[in-house]
Amino acid sequence: MQNIPSVDLRDFLSDDPKRKQKFVNEIGSAFEDIGFVALKGHFLNDQLVDELYGEIRNFFSLPLETKHSYEIPEIGGQRGYVSFGKEHAKGRKEGDLKEFWHFGQYVDKDSKYGSEYPENVEVKELPRFNAVGKEAYQMLEKTGVYVLRALALHLGLDEFYFDQYAKDGNSILRPIHYPPITSEPENAIRAAAHGDINLITLLMGAQGKGLQVQNHNGDWIDAVAEPDELVINVGDMLSRHTNNKLKSTIHQVVNPPRELWGTSRYSIPFFMHPVSDMKLNCLENCIDTENPKKYEDITAGEFLYERLVDLGLIKK
Repeated sequence: MQNIPSVDLRDFLSDDPKRKQKFVNEIGSAFEDIGFVALKGHFLNDQLVDELYGEIRNFFSLPLETKHSYEIPEIGGQRGYVSFGKEHAKGRKEGDLKEFWHFGQYVDKDSKYGSEYPENVEVKELPRFNAVGKEAYQMLEKTGVYVLRALALHLGLDEFYFDQYAKDGNSILRPIHYPPITSEPENAIRAAAHGDINLITLLMGAQGKGLQVQNHNGDWIDAVAEPDELVINVGDMLSRHTNNKLKSTIHQVVNPPRELWGTSRYSIPFFMHPVSDMKLNCLENCIDTENPKKYEDITAGEFLYERLVDLGLIKK
């Protein structure tokens, strides 16, 4: 595999069973092979995308003192602003060359998960910032639900198996700003090699070079999407739940060539998490004599906590 396969969600949404099955086969084999696809036919429209990028640029252009006023360290960076260099990849000490914001789940007041999640942080200086972020969050979540339905069919499960875990899930929308590089970084890159924590990630902003995916031979492949595509990858939770049948692929965001150091990069991943009490135990139909059970039983909430400690966002 030397590039990222492209799939079209409209095939899955069509009334044609053959087109629907085609999508299931394509995304299933891609996620078994390299763990990444480029997806057309999602629920984000151009106007929403443009407005979201505008609001994000406006936020990251605010004075540092203003941005820091929206940082809440005691919740492990799960809402609001996380300052430059604070997060690092698992196993590394060097902070990534990025700053970011977190929008979290919007639950009904009667949801049993309401008390679990911190409130989203309102940015006073930008009256449209939170409304646009919420709309993008919900359109990406809607897209993710259909992707998980296709994957459920690929795994031989009921189509709606993941719906119960995705509804009110602890998902995060993370607008990221990689600022201009002003001096030679010492062992640091924009985002060091890592696997994502969650079920699946839906990424906006992979239109330029920078994002790289590691194939099974250890080669790094540029993951560059078309303007109308999202890049979607398997996270560690889904890999664990499927006993590594669907593969969480290591990826990174490398520094640009020196002549482009003066430019910013923006990307917007939506990390689709399940509810915290979902059991990530390996699915029985993904275990056999050739593929014995690889992982201990754990809940999504327990696994997330472990990884946030690994990333330096929660201090034990």
